[in-house]
Parts: sequence; C-alpha cells; structure tokens
Amino acid sequence: MMLSGVLALGLGIAAVTVPVPYVVESPGPTFNTLGQSQGSPVISVTGHETYPAQGNLDLTTVYVDGGPNGPVSVLGAFTAWLDRSKSVHPVEMLYPSGTTKEEADEQSSVAMTSSQENAVASALKELDIPFGQQLQAAGLPDGSPSAGKVENGDIFESINGKPITSLAVVQEELAAGQGAPATLVVQRAGESVTQTITPMNNGAGRYILGVMLKYLFTFPFDVKISLDKVGGPSAGLMFSLGIIDTVTPGDLTGGKHVAGTGTITPDGAVGPIGGIRQKMLGARAGGATVFLAPAENCDEVVGHVPDGLQVLKVENIAEARHAVELAGSGQDTGALPVCASN
Repeated sequence: MMLSGVLALGLGIAAVTVPVPYVVESPGPTFNTLGQSQGSPVISVTGHETYPAQGNLDLTTVYVDGGPNGPVSVLGAFTAWLDRSKSVHPVEMLYPSGTTKEEADEQSSVAMTSSQENAVASALKELDIPFGQQLQAAGLPDGSPSAGKVENGDIFESINGKPITSLAVVQEELAAGQGAPATLVVQRAGESVTQTITPMNNGAGRYILGVMLKYLFTFPFDVKISLDKVGGPSAGLMFSLGIIDTVTPGDLTGGKHVAGTGTITPDGAVGPIGGIRQKMLGARAGGATVFLAPAENCDEVVGHVPDGLQVLKVENIAEARHAVELAGSGQDTGALPVCASN
C-alpha cells in the first residue's frame, strides 16, 4: 500500500510538472482600433484631417502557452483538450524546433510592425490616396537562383521592362514566362544594375526568383499605432479598417460592435491566421455581434461560431469595408458571403 501510494504521488507530481511538447491556445482580449490603449489612441494620424468615430472595430488576440512561452504540463494539456474554448497543437506547428522566447518575441514584433505598414498601405489604396512603395531585397535562401546577382538592400526597379510597383508585378511576369530567363533591374548604391535571372519552380507550380523581399513605403501623412504586448501579423485587417474610419467622415460601423482578424497585404488581400476559434470566442465575450473572418480560415470557422455572432468571410479590404458599412447602416447582411460546409 505504501509503495502504491508513493507511485500515485509520483504520477500526480509528474502530471503537474512534467512538460509535454504541446502548445495551448485560449481566447485573449480584444482591442478597439477606434479606441484607446493605456490612455493613448490605438490609431493616431498627423498630417491629415481625422474624424471622431463611434462603435468598435475590435482586433482579436489569442493567449499561447507552451513552446518558448514556457512548458505545458501533462495535466495542463489534458485539461485543455477537454475545454472547448481551447486548442492543443504540437509545438512544431507554431514554432520551429529550438526557437527561444527571445526569438519568438522578435519575430512577433517584426510581424506586427510589418502588418501595421501594410495596413496603412492597404487603407490608402482603398481610399485612392497615392503613396510610394518599393521592394527591397532582404535576404537570399540557400540555392537561390538570384545568388551572386541580387544583394541585400537592392531595390527592385523593373522586370522585363515593366516598372515594379508591387510584388504582384513580379509574380505575374514570372508566371507568364513559365521559367524563362527574366531581366531584372535593381538599384544598388544609387546606380541601376541589370541582371538576367532564370527563375526556379518552387515545387508548387510557381516560379520564383528566390529573394526575400520587404516593402519600403513613403506615405503622405503619418499614422501611429500604439498597442503594447500584442504581436504577430493577424491584426492587419482591423488596423486597415480603423485607419479608413479615422480619416474619412462619418462612422463606418454606425455605432455597431464589429470584430475580426486577418493579415493584410499592401494590395488589400486578406490572409489566414491562427487561433480563429479562440478569436471568435474572445470577440463574442467582448461584445461583438459581427465578425470578419478570412476566407481561407473557413474550414476552422464552420461549426464553431459562438451564439449571437454573425461571421462574414472576406477576401480583401474592399469586401471587409463593404460588410462593415452594410452592418453599420442597419441594412440586411444576410446576402453577404459566409463560411459554409462543403
């Protein structure tokens, strides 16, 4: 009996303390992009007229336990499996092997900064406000066909004679060439350098130059986004909508409580994110009645929509803006696209 008791005690301690290679996602807080955070506006604009906005355009968040954020115990993982508001995933689904907390925090911060810049660009594009944008080389992976021809810091000027105004120009030209050599002109140290590069197939039928790129923007006015302790790229859509509402007359939401999530590109395309089930729960708990979900997350949305929350699927900022305007004006949103089972 004593031996059995010791074994039971040992198993109990192990369940509480022994870490397992899983991460647990749970609903996090929401933040109104039209409101304030720690006494400062989440979105502040200088150099352009602004208009007070009512209602809510909430960005949603997820708490992540495990991986570089600290260990999850056997008991913690098991209880999370039993909790419908939480999701349990292998660590490697969210973090590459060996990722430290410092590295994860840095990646999250960089992604947030990029999403904010993309949000400003997509908002201005949607409002037909001109701005400057360039593509700059930020790295070359091993085996890149551009090795020795493109250097970090190069600014892309043209491809096959077409001015490069966005990443889409490069992608469309490479797709049209179907692997044929492309003439790329880059700006390096103030001079134009011409290179001929044969793109490679990425294995998914798409031809690439093998260059990591980042955007350099020149905006006609300043937009500052102040939000501490929130990282990642998934707030891009709601930042963009918040900027649009801030710099245009009237209320986009009509005073309604709208929430959502999704990455955003400078061209306004809405991309998928992680933890959407938890974000829908967090949005409803925060008072939202309408939720904007990326179309590519629909498989995770179906069957998990909280009571009282209308979820609308969107593919770009124009669709998202239209959905919010329709809901805000009190019109019927029943005809708008929603996620449905196949």
